[in-house]
Amino acid sequence: MDTARDDRFRAITYLTEDGLTLYARDYGGPERANRLPVICLPGLTRNSRDFHQLALLLSTEPATPRRVITLDSRGRGHSDWDADKANYTLGVETRDVISACQHFAIDRAIFIGTSRGGLILHLLAQMRPDLIAGAILNDIGPKIEAEGLKRIRDYLNSAAPPRDWPEAVAFLKACDGRYFPALDEHDWQEMATAIYRDVDGMPVADFDPAIAAQVQMIDFDQPLPDLWPYYDGLAAEPLMVVRGEHSDLLSDKTVAEMKARYPSLVIVEAPGQGHAPLLHLEPVFQRIRRFPAEA
Repeated sequence: MDTARDDRFRAITYLTEDGLTLYARDYGGPERANRLPVICLPGLTRNSRDFHQLALLLSTEPATPRRVITLDSRGRGHSDWDADKANYTLGVETRDVISACQHFAIDRAIFIGTSRGGLILHLLAQMRPDLIAGAILNDIGPKIEAEGLKRIRDYLNSAAPPRDWPEAVAFLKACDGRYFPALDEHDWQEMATAIYRDVDGMPVADFDPAIAAQVQMIDFDQPLPDLWPYYDGLAAEPLMVVRGEHSDLLSDKTVAEMKARYPSLVIVEAPGQGHAPLLHLEPVFQRIRRFPAEA
């Protein structure tokens, strides 16, 4: 079902294999079929709005405009919350991406995965490698640093909901300002409108609380599992990793190992940014723009 919400994209819903209704934004539409589309997968509690500025830039790029599809995973944004909270897993969410590709009749695409979205791409490379023509991992790799994940846990459990939009912006700055010195006031405001949904003028966290509860249950006394075998499959196609200069989730050591295993890996640093970088900011965007132009 198509629902017009913005003249710069079409808002679309589709069904998963287990019957949930999920939401996506389609920038550029099928008329861009002469080039590979770009599909964007958001982070743990984030949604398609994270990619709005990037999608606008890629879909209207004068020389090589692309169709860009940004997804709300189940339990996030405008997608249905799952009654069975055990379904908030990488495996289920990877199958949801496959459902999206089937709905949009896409048999091959360039994927951009931020944080959890990048983990999903690792699994997609095992389940449906034929779908991946190239991938960009945004501040994520096959190994996650425990300290960064602890910070995300604490952030999700750190404060009462903001009472208004200025308070929402101030809260984000207080939590992440030292990791993102490159952001200006407009960037922080855009981040707030991506994270929170406006409900009668009030900012409301736009995800099922059960997703954050899963992070609270992680036993950090045990080693975190890694995805190196999945990464080896993902690296079969053109691959880029964007790492925030101040990231605490993706280490330089992990990036070096990724490069050692796949010498063609393109490494891009997002100066003045932490986890996870805004991809439409320079100089990152220009490198992202050239990456799909080569595919």
